[in-house]
Amino acid sequence: TCGDCIKSGPGCAWCKDLVSNFTKTGEQEAARCDTPAVLKEKGCPPTDIINPKNDFIKISNKPLKAGENPVQIQPQEIQLDLRPGMPYTFQLHFKRAQGYPVDLYYLMDLSYSMKDDLENVKNLGNDLLKELNKITGSARIGFGSFVDKTLLPYTDTNEAKLKRPCSDKNEPCQPAFGFQHVLPLTKDGDKFKSMVAEQHISGNLDPPEGSLDAIMQAAVCVNEIGWGNSTRLLVLATDDGFHMAGDGKLAAILEPNRETCQLVDRKYSKSTLWDYPSVGQVARKLEEQNIQPIFAVTKKMETVYTELSKLIPKSAVGVLSEDSGNVVNLIVDAYNSLSSEVIMAHEALPEFISVKYTSDCKDGEKPSDRGKCDNVNIGTEVIFDVTVTVDRCINSQSFLIGPLGFNEKLKVNVRTRCDCECDDINQPHPHCKEKGKVVCGSCRCDPGFLGQHCECQVGQKDVASLKAQCQKDNGTECEGKGDCVCGRCQCHLTEGGNNFYGEFCECDDEHCEKYANKQCAGHGKCKCGRCECNEGYEGAACQCAKSDEDCKIDGIVCHERGKCVCNQCVCQGGYKGPSCKVCPTCQRPCQESCVECLAFGTGPFEKNCLENCKHLQHVMVEKLIKHDCRVKDKEGCWMLFTMTEQLGFDKYIVNVLKDRECPEGPNIAAIVGGSIAAVALIGLLILLIIKGVLYASDLREWKRFEKDRKHEKTSVTGITTVLFRNCLVILWIWAMHLVLRWHKAILKL
Repeated sequence: TCGDCIKSGPGCAWCKDLVSNFTKTGEQEAARCDTPAVLKEKGCPPTDIINPKNDFIKISNKPLKAGENPVQIQPQEIQLDLRPGMPYTFQLHFKRAQGYPVDLYYLMDLSYSMKDDLENVKNLGNDLLKELNKITGSARIGFGSFVDKTLLPYTDTNEAKLKRPCSDKNEPCQPAFGFQHVLPLTKDGDKFKSMVAEQHISGNLDPPEGSLDAIMQAAVCVNEIGWGNSTRLLVLATDDGFHMAGDGKLAAILEPNRETCQLVDRKYSKSTLWDYPSVGQVARKLEEQNIQPIFAVTKKMETVYTELSKLIPKSAVGVLSEDSGNVVNLIVDAYNSLSSEVIMAHEALPEFISVKYTSDCKDGEKPSDRGKCDNVNIGTEVIFDVTVTVDRCINSQSFLIGPLGFNEKLKVNVRTRCDCECDDINQPHPHCKEKGKVVCGSCRCDPGFLGQHCECQVGQKDVASLKAQCQKDNGTECEGKGDCVCGRCQCHLTEGGNNFYGEFCECDDEHCEKYANKQCAGHGKCKCGRCECNEGYEGAACQCAKSDEDCKIDGIVCHERGKCVCNQCVCQGGYKGPSCKVCPTCQRPCQESCVECLAFGTGPFEKNCLENCKHLQHVMVEKLIKHDCRVKDKEGCWMLFTMTEQLGFDKYIVNVLKDRECPEGPNIAAIVGGSIAAVALIGLLILLIIKGVLYASDLREWKRFEKDRKHEKTSVTGITTVLFRNCLVILWIWAMHLVLRWHKAILKL
């Protein structure tokens, strides 16, 4: 659906077009989901592309100002409507105002080793307020103290030692304790002095102190301490290290620190029940409450607290003198350093929301990819680019952004844009066969109907007939690349994530010829297994720049007998050679019927010569040096002509000899004379043959007569001889008659 598409990624858009039948045959409606560029390329009108963008609204946008009610951050509240995965960047302006109020809570280690420091701090109140008021028009100070948990091995649990842990019996000493809140924040320096004057030193056993317990309670007990809408400073004065989470196990304390205020009669009531907090817990709470810690420590502890300061944002370290006489200057210097450092941060973010910062700290200074600016003077405006990203669809959420150490915050309200606004008409639509409604270009079918266009009614057709509609030539259902749904193929995705398509899912746009290991050589698009080349390219894989220079001879491409592909001739009709000039296997035709009708106006094509012989051009010539064709025409004359092939197929120029070679008429006298001579010769030959036969017969008869005479049989033999001669005479007369008739017939011709 459109909603699924929008949720799937920030680069996805949806085409709701119905007019141009956007989805191809066999394509699922998921084909409507793609990048805007691809949808336009596929033909989706820009007005039908659903591609929600991020939206930004300033709800509260007071200008920056100084004075009694300063505004140091702008805007103060915004509304972000974000697409999942699509970042949105906006600008956050900050200007440090003159005279911004300061709250300072002095948290002192009262272990016995801090005895001299306590005496100096008792006189600190008025001096500290005086110096702070030089910087700001309104300053307040408060006081709290700590030692350690009143359990072994941290403190001697002997009852007497608990009441008086100090070694000097004559010195005032208060019982051991974890943390106690002495004085809420006040502008009264004298009150600070009097309250601190009542404090006495105490003691413990091991060197590390319960510093983190004290810091945690000072941070979370906001009302008890009296933290206001101001710059909040917490000064930790100590000469030793600190216990942290896990150290409580030494005293069998297993319950972790709950990070809540537990002051009873201004004392930390869970000191012996809860473990020490971790450094991370302390850092988080200080950041949440915009409290900037200043670690005022002795020289030997400087390295330890410097490392701790690296883990706590907006913190500073200063070295105390032996008696803490320099504490005022230390605090003022630390305040100036901290207030000139602007670190933009946010509170704990809702799930699936992320925030990044870049800073533009000063004019001409290259923007930094961190949300921090150093050495920011009063009245100097700095700009932070804040980028907010939502990873998935969520309910409306809000969170705060602001500079650490300042109470002013930007409230960011976040909503996600996971739905499509398509303005569809809520009624049956022809696109859905009137059996469903169109929702962003796709059909939502009524109950009992299904299919891409709601064209199928449940139970109307049997399964076998529906499947048969999805088989091409009784082959595999949807070519094995799709599912048969209601007699139509719904094609699967290809390996590349695109759709198979076509009536039987036979097409895809990923398997075309490659060149240089690139599909369509990178110069075309694959459409249903074939490359469609970009302008200026050709070839099966679009591998060739389009040119026909090497195919031309005298400006003619391939002698008009082929196509120029990849700057080479692809010849047709049996022609060969680089320019399709010759045809080794072609028989050169004489085309005598066309030549006869064109040159002499006779022959089979006499009546429709121009129609049948328009591919020939003939020229009548007086003389031919050579001739290709010698053909007899209708009148029995020989035509001599030469055929010269022209550009293209079956096109010739015919040079025809004007004078044909025709045979002469018969010589009658020669024929008659010859005939008579032949008849006479034949007659003479017959006479000679007869004469020869008679002679031979007479000779045989003579010899027989002589023989018979000798035997006295003359009578019979005589008769036989006479009869034989009579027959020969008759034969002679008939032969002569035949010769005379033949001679007369010849004369008639």
